[in-house]
Amino acid sequence: MNRLQAMEVFVRVVDTASFTRTAEQMALPKATVSTLVQQLEARLGVRLLNRTTRRVNVTVDGAAYYERCVRILADVEDSEHAIAGIGATLHGRLRVDVGATFGRRFLVPSLPEFFRLYPEIRLELGCGDRPVDLLEEGVDCVVRGGALLDSGLIAQPVGELDLLYCAAPQYLATRGTPQHPKDLLEHDIVRYFSTRFGATDTWNFNRGSERLELRLDGRFAVNDSEAYLEAGLAGLGIIEMTHFMADQPLRDGQLVRILPDWQPDRVPLHVMYPPSRRLSAKVNVFVTWVSSLIARHVRPAG
Repeated sequence: MNRLQAMEVFVRVVDTASFTRTAEQMALPKATVSTLVQQLEARLGVRLLNRTTRRVNVTVDGAAYYERCVRILADVEDSEHAIAGIGATLHGRLRVDVGATFGRRFLVPSLPEFFRLYPEIRLELGCGDRPVDLLEEGVDCVVRGGALLDSGLIAQPVGELDLLYCAAPQYLATRGTPQHPKDLLEHDIVRYFSTRFGATDTWNFNRGSERLELRLDGRFAVNDSEAYLEAGLAGLGIIEMTHFMADQPLRDGQLVRILPDWQPDRVPLHVMYPPSRRLSAKVNVFVTWVSSLIARHVRPAG
């Protein structure tokens, strides 16, 4: 029995609560996953997992052993990279999930730099706005903007996104250009909603020491950031958009910035990952690279 491999398999089974998902994520036969866990239990003389037809649950002894396995595996990985040099030795799959617009318009165009630094990493990037179960889906980390939920994940701040208010020229030609935030009460507002937070109907406005919070209703809401931009371009109403997403439409005249003296609250960006993977060298280098990228091109955290 390869004890390190058995530990890796056991940790992944606990993370996913499934022998089947562990086998899929690690590209191993399900029988091999089951055999390695059984061999660990036989060697230790304790039951690590309770198995039912529907779910796998960790025992008290298994939970204690899991914590030790996580530390041991992290120490082994750190030792290998300390001896050989991180950039030269990091290899294998890294699964990351990011917001749709952040991924397509900001992260993907910058990836050539990442692959020059870490050519042996195989990056699998999911781009979407849906919630992701990292453990069940085998995702190493996610990049998300907005308020944090109590998800049990480690959340590391990596930057902040600036927002602005804008609308299509044809909308403003028909409805007029707002001169004060309270004017928006008489306008159509395109709202963004998510399964995590519901619809966003309260907008914040900051000008020096002044701050306003207005509840702005609208007849149209959308849960995809690209569709949200398209709604603004189509003249469906006023939108609150990130600078990096609005930049090109503003330069092309497809959007017009409104209320330039007023600033929305910035959106914090976090990289989040399970506690069991917090010392993963691949996750660490990705977090460091994303933080540097945002510091250079957007706004650093803090």
